[in-house]
Amino acid sequence: MEQLIQKHSRLVERTSTAFRRYMHSRIDWNSRMIGLVGPRGVGKTTLVLQHIKEELCQEKVLYVNMEDFYFSNHRLVELAETLDKLGYRYLFVDEIHRYPDWAKELKLIYDYFPDLHTVFTGSSVLDIRKGVSDLSRRAVMYSMQGLSFREYLELAHSVVIPVHTFEQVLVRDVRTATLDHPLAYFAEYLRQGYYPFQSESGYYEKLRQIMSITIDTDIPLFAQMNYSVAYKLKRLLGIIAQSVPFKPNMSKIGEMVGISRNVVADYITLLEEAGLVAQLHDDTAGIRQLGKVEKVYLDNTNIIYALSAGNANVGNIRETFFNNQLRVVADVMASRQTDFLIDGASFEIAGRKKGNSQIEGLPKAYVVKDDIEYGHDNVLPLWWFGLLY
Repeated sequence: MEQLIQKHSRLVERTSTAFRRYMHSRIDWNSRMIGLVGPRGVGKTTLVLQHIKEELCQEKVLYVNMEDFYFSNHRLVELAETLDKLGYRYLFVDEIHRYPDWAKELKLIYDYFPDLHTVFTGSSVLDIRKGVSDLSRRAVMYSMQGLSFREYLELAHSVVIPVHTFEQVLVRDVRTATLDHPLAYFAEYLRQGYYPFQSESGYYEKLRQIMSITIDTDIPLFAQMNYSVAYKLKRLLGIIAQSVPFKPNMSKIGEMVGISRNVVADYITLLEEAGLVAQLHDDTAGIRQLGKVEKVYLDNTNIIYALSAGNANVGNIRETFFNNQLRVVADVMASRQTDFLIDGASFEIAGRKKGNSQIEGLPKAYVVKDDIEYGHDNVLPLWWFGLLY
């Protein structure tokens, strides 16, 4: 255990607190058990280490990574018992999905040690969600995604802009006085700004490695599939990446990938749960009972560039960005007449030369344009929707 304490101290000491992700202020840190999930690479570990460094008494808290060799010979519940006896009040457990029977042991920790607050994180969203059912009524779950455009401006360029509400954007109450040349920064973000390691060299190679690990390891392990399935999942992801955007035809896709049409939808859902794609449903059954899948996007624009080999479609990029940023604050659905429907409002995504004919006759509708800095009437700049979290 002494080695765990030493590793904890080194990690916390080296953690920068200059920039915090949006999720930190959304978490109720007073909850006895907290789960933080999200795709690989979005900054979950840094977030919890920052919280430890700035908010907690270092003598009463321990951070551990479940990939540590310590857990090859020790159980997590045994560590929790030792910490409880020593008067510790916080246990942070990273990469929890790497530990067998993690959900059962977290349940025991919650029941046996009421004075110990536990926070766990997991990059394999699939496996975490599978185990959460064992923690019902115990763990408060949070899902975290990559950087917003607003966060990217602060992290990469030290430009601080307040979080805006969806309603503020719609009425053009946008406050960006500290920002010059937004379109140049926005183009950077779309290419290489979604993940917090955006300033590191070999960005796309690292992103492709994250995708490969997710497909080669996380999904087959979760779904108890043969690892040869990974090849078919990569084929499916490639088909989605080349589309503008992807409108699923299950029979045709099944023929192209070499799988039954009946399992195509399951494969797409696995890719979505792993943070690689996003499905857009229509509103026929309401948000609680999602309707037919109208479109499938890659999860974020950086993945488009990583897979496009220089042939990224600008229309696909615009729609992917809008869907990605809005889903954090609203329920996004397909529209019969425009691109998106949110809370009864219709949104058509386009370039700066697009007219208003697409939204004529709609009671509450907007044209969201790329390549413009300011909005007017019912025309809104696309980059404004990156200020929502």
